[in-house]
Amino acid sequence: MKYTAPATAGAPVPVLVILSRRARHLRQQQGLTLRGLADKSGLSLRFLMDVEAGRGNISVRRLADLAAALQTTPADLVTAHQEDPAPRVIALLGLRGAGKTTIGRRLARRLRLRFVELDKHIEARAGMPLGELFSLHGEDFYRRLERDTLADLLGSRQSMVLAVGGGLVTAPDTYALLLRQAMTVWLKARVDDYWTRVVRQGDRRPIDQHPQAREALRQLVQRRDPLYARSDATIDTSLLTIAQAVDRVERAVK
Repeated sequence: MKYTAPATAGAPVPVLVILSRRARHLRQQQGLTLRGLADKSGLSLRFLMDVEAGRGNISVRRLADLAAALQTTPADLVTAHQEDPAPRVIALLGLRGAGKTTIGRRLARRLRLRFVELDKHIEARAGMPLGELFSLHGEDFYRRLERDTLADLLGSRQSMVLAVGGGLVTAPDTYALLLRQAMTVWLKARVDDYWTRVVRQGDRRPIDQHPQAREALRQLVQRRDPLYARSDATIDTSLLTIAQAVDRVERAVK
């Protein structure tokens, strides 16, 4: 697991880990989003994301600004408190057609966890469907929204099974955040399996809109696979039923 486990009695606790837990706890108590805290403290959103990820190399002045925004003292921010243990977040990665939603829902029921689709939260945040979001604002805007939405979900301190968009791995900062704070599982398949599953779902856009769609998919798999391979676990679903795939993922995360 890449999330931080709670410290055992008497064990040394790195000050940045204490700071990350305390800052996140106080922010949530006050109902602040990361962006809201950024506006209130005058610190950048990216810097606050680093702080809550346990890697914010913070100066005394910035620590004072953060403490003031959270209505506490610098000393309180770097003092260990008995707070909730780290949540369990299992993130499912892979291309469209990998089975993230189907497998994720069943896995979540089995583990008694909440199931979350990151793209649904992005749509809710933007107030529009993803297709419209891309059309009106472009991919760069979507990636920023994706990063902010993921940071807020991970900062909510809730355990969940999380299905993320296939392109998240191409955004280095966002992917690094996910790798640090979640148990990541790559649902891998063969090109023909991705293709068949998408068409079986009734989506003929790959065929109707792109005569060379299958070859384009093959090239996409070649580019993305090395990125997905950084996940904590890999499950090849090509020859598995849904039930078998859920079993394999459950064993992997345990």
